[in-house]
Amino acid sequence: MFPIRDHNPSERTPWVTYGLIAINIAVFLSYWPLFENPRALAAYFDTYGLVPRDAWGEELTFVTSMFLHGGLMHIAGNMLFLFIFGDNLEDEMGHLGFLGFYLASGIGAALFQVLSEPASPVPMVGASGAIAGVMGGYLLLFPKARVDILLFFIIIIRIIPVPAWVMLGLWFALQLFSGVSAAPGSGGVAYWAHAGGFIVGFALTIPAFLRRGGTAFWRRTEGHPPHPEARYRYARTSIPRTGRR
Repeated sequence: MFPIRDHNPSERTPWVTYGLIAINIAVFLSYWPLFENPRALAAYFDTYGLVPRDAWGEELTFVTSMFLHGGLMHIAGNMLFLFIFGDNLEDEMGHLGFLGFYLASGIGAALFQVLSEPASPVPMVGASGAIAGVMGGYLLLFPKARVDILLFFIIIIRIIPVPAWVMLGLWFALQLFSGVSAAPGSGGVAYWAHAGGFIVGFALTIPAFLRRGGTAFWRRTEGHPPHPEARYRYARTSIPRTGRR
């Protein structure tokens, strides 16, 4: 499953979400030439990424690591998730509130990863933890908002709308399972940062949820966005069909 959009349009321009996407891309492009020199790239990540065993002497890396990515697919996937889910939380929290929420989620996610592998020498990079927090907050406020996912099944590809709780719940369960089953010190994906960021984001959204009435907000909206959903139409192709001979 791969999300491509939701049916939950924001009611004002999400300037902070756009700004975070722009900053992440700008930072990535600034060290793009280092990908041709693996040793220099490793040294860059050692300096600005979050190394768990050195975390308490390099606290600034809790923030700098959030704006680094390990490749094109890494940043593309993260920015897509931020674009899909970030605007709605910014709508509910306000611009500055959302910025604080995003940074706090990222720091909390990094803390989970450090506590899970405190002796690891592997640098952690990526906005995934902060974006996981956005996903956790989205789940609390809009559990039944429709999310269009690309479903890949062997050679069949389809776009299927599913409730947010299905897509986000499965994603969170996968992070927990992978975090428990992954070998310590194996590097790769920071599953505990993902799971931790999701939990932190969910918890940080509770005050906004309560201000809207808590479960009464759910009863009013039935878990859907509190405004009309976006509707997408598929245009007919101009390419003529041909019959079989």
